[in-house]
Amino acid sequence: MKNSNYLKKYVEEHPKNKMSWYLLGKEYEASGQIGKAHYCYMKAGEVYEAFESTSIRSEVLDDYKEGIVEQTKRKESQSKLIRKIGLLLLFILLLWMPFAHAPGSDIVMSDWVDQGQLSQDGDLAADVTFSEQEETVQPTKPQVLIEGPLFTARGYTGTASQRMQFIGNLLDTSVDGPEAIHVLGMGKSGDYWVWSKNMPVVYGIEQDKETGVTTLQSYDERYCKCDVPNTTKLQKQAKKWINRQESLAVLTTAIISYKESKGEYPTDLSALTQPFPDNWLAGSDAVMEQEFEPLLHKIIAVEQKGNGQQAQAGKAENHQTSAQRNVSTLSQDRQFEPGNGPYFTRPLEIIVDKKLHQLMVVSGQVVLRSYKVGLGGAKTPEGQFQISDKVINPNGRSDGEFGSRGMQLSDTNYAIHGTNEPSSMGKDLSLGCVRMLKEDIEELFDLAPKGTKVTITSQSLASLQNVPEDRFVLSKRQDQTNPNKVYRWLN
Repeated sequence: MKNSNYLKKYVEEHPKNKMSWYLLGKEYEASGQIGKAHYCYMKAGEVYEAFESTSIRSEVLDDYKEGIVEQTKRKESQSKLIRKIGLLLLFILLLWMPFAHAPGSDIVMSDWVDQGQLSQDGDLAADVTFSEQEETVQPTKPQVLIEGPLFTARGYTGTASQRMQFIGNLLDTSVDGPEAIHVLGMGKSGDYWVWSKNMPVVYGIEQDKETGVTTLQSYDERYCKCDVPNTTKLQKQAKKWINRQESLAVLTTAIISYKESKGEYPTDLSALTQPFPDNWLAGSDAVMEQEFEPLLHKIIAVEQKGNGQQAQAGKAENHQTSAQRNVSTLSQDRQFEPGNGPYFTRPLEIIVDKKLHQLMVVSGQVVLRSYKVGLGGAKTPEGQFQISDKVINPNGRSDGEFGSRGMQLSDTNYAIHGTNEPSSMGKDLSLGCVRMLKEDIEELFDLAPKGTKVTITSQSLASLQNVPEDRFVLSKRQDQTNPNKVYRWLN
């Protein structure tokens, strides 16, 4: 496999070169990776058939392979030189560029970037073509590209050295990535980064693929000693990206929760949008319809990859389900095309903070929503639960004691639901349930699929209210009432 990296790079740049696919297949076959070899041979088509049937193929192939390897090595050396020059120029630029400031003291780079996955040193992985998904020869449906520039989100805070690393990572991202990417800045509250609909565009990286020139643009007029371009159009486009990422996060959570419960993945989106009690999703939208199949293939490929690595290492089962292992390995996979990859690598979870009377929707260390809630003090149990039932109008009407939405916790007598006592928010007046305002519970009902993990704790977390004016709503809805049951939650 000594030449495999160069051959991979070559077929990435010349995907129609069937001879190169054939040579790469021979490399994989020699190393015992038969699945990947077969995939390459399929790409090689008639070249595979021709050379497998001739007796002089070794002489021709050796000369052809040597030419490809030498050509790729020369190009790689040129790219490294361009990168070093770019980093040097960036360092000089940073000597006079003022430092950004936002609450907090450190920068945490999120697991995913919309155009690909960052490794620990900030570089995009070289092998972006081959995954366990391809090894099992499972073709995926082409994803629907979004229009406009690409975005990602980052914590916008830090010391001088951290800010230098922040910008350096952006530059590295652009070298082998798309021609342009724009960064949205997240503030910080406690240990959490705050995701919102109004995250500002703080930086942009653009690269001229022909000249190799990379341009770094600050959009923060408070700190940039430059003429800051107008970001009105960019902000509108960023909001579309933000909405898209929220839909992908909800869909990812539903797929993994379904697998946790059923032992198998849903075959299509309709399996998640059945009437009660199989309403894993409260509805669907255009993003979910377009991206269900690519996202499902993604999760399955990551699971296969994780299972294969675990088997090779000879490790004992760590009591995690396969779907849970997907969460820990998603951040290592880099197969989504530019503009389509999910930003959030972990399923959504709900955390209820009893001290602050606050309910948060989080993915890892990023908080997407934070609502004020009413609780029952010591009567509200602490621990971990899952949403076992999702019901519209649990009392048979929208203005009853449980409001217009209810989400039962692990088949107990406790639930997260609406209320006809809105003045109880921030107080301990319930018999143990979590009360929410009508507009809040209705948004949460759409954000949190059935099976979503819920943690109730008395540990004080981030104190903030993060509720957008433009609520998350799933448009296509099914019947989610349950007229056959009278709910007797401890309101």
